[in-house]
Amino acid sequence: MYRVGIDLVEIERIKKGCGNSRFVDRVYSDAEQELFCKDRMRYESLAGNWAAKEAFAKALGTGVRDFLLTEVEVLRDELGAPYYRLSGSAAERAAERGLSFSVSITHTKELAEAVCIAFRD
Repeated sequence: MYRVGIDLVEIERIKKGCGNSRFVDRVYSDAEQELFCKDRMRYESLAGNWAAKEAFAKALGTGVRDFLLTEVEVLRDELGAPYYRLSGSAAERAAERGLSFSVSITHTKELAEAVCIAFRD
């Protein structure tokens, strides 16, 4: 079984949200915030992570409910490729469905997009 989730977000919207620390703490985990600071990631990257979280929720089939956005971490491997690290209720919902996930992120000056593929191992 495969499921696909996709999301497109305006970067300016995320940039405005990031001016509010409550928004940042509600959306991005400590590990993501550390990654953003360490690598001086741009707003395009933060918007890409937002889109990846929304795409995950769509591929999971639940929308954003019964889990926190911070439980869906979008991190980068040693080559810079994004990957999900799930915890808490997000990990439980994925395990209940027997799903693993892959993500791809892209952006332009104005928009960030992510595609999530959910699959059974």
